[in-house]
Amino acid sequence: MNELIRLSKINKIYSSKNNTVHALHDIDLTINRGDFVSVIGKSGSGKSTLMNILGCLDSPTDGEYLLDGKNVERLSNRQLTRLRNTTIGFIFQGFNLIPTMTALENVELPLIYRGIKKSERKTLSARALDSVGLSHRVSHTPGELSGGQQQRVAIARALASKPKLILADEPTGNLDSKSGDEIMSILKALNKNGSTIVLITHDSKIAGMAEYCIKISDGRIIH
Repeated sequence: MNELIRLSKINKIYSSKNNTVHALHDIDLTINRGDFVSVIGKSGSGKSTLMNILGCLDSPTDGEYLLDGKNVERLSNRQLTRLRNTTIGFIFQGFNLIPTMTALENVELPLIYRGIKKSERKTLSARALDSVGLSHRVSHTPGELSGGQQQRVAIARALASKPKLILADEPTGNLDSKSGDEIMSILKALNKNGSTIVLITHDSKIAGMAEYCIKISDGRIIH
């Protein structure tokens, strides 16, 4: 089976005492293994809500989400956490690195939560940093790295556990154009080597670098 993601009639409604927001409307989406998909939309379009649902960080109000053949809504919290930790690698706009840790230690952190032994953690982390061109910076803390290098550490962290899916939320948003192009080159190389990537962006140039581009507006996919 080539499908990695299937969303069927996904809706997300946020309700408060004074307001109801229909963030996603009947989203149907299939992403196959090895795809590189960008999701583009303006602020408030629903793209971040979609990303949170794809990453199992939030649940739809209704509809069905199959990730790697598993119906996400039927999983217990423990099963959901395990699926998220073993299947998805996250890359965020803000890097989310721990400032007191070295690049190697930051990349190691998710592997600790997975219970991987120390020697294997270090090997996997060093290999991931080498794959993004930072083998010479493993002992540096985030404050000793440029923005582009910090994002490379974040990519290495997402890669180290060899996830089936990489979710990148505005990965070039805090970078200058040169550093942004370098990050996109890394993501394209990862995709060429088999990684499935979903990238959220508001930048049409960045979105156009993906293999497929999905446009979202007012919570609806408009292609």
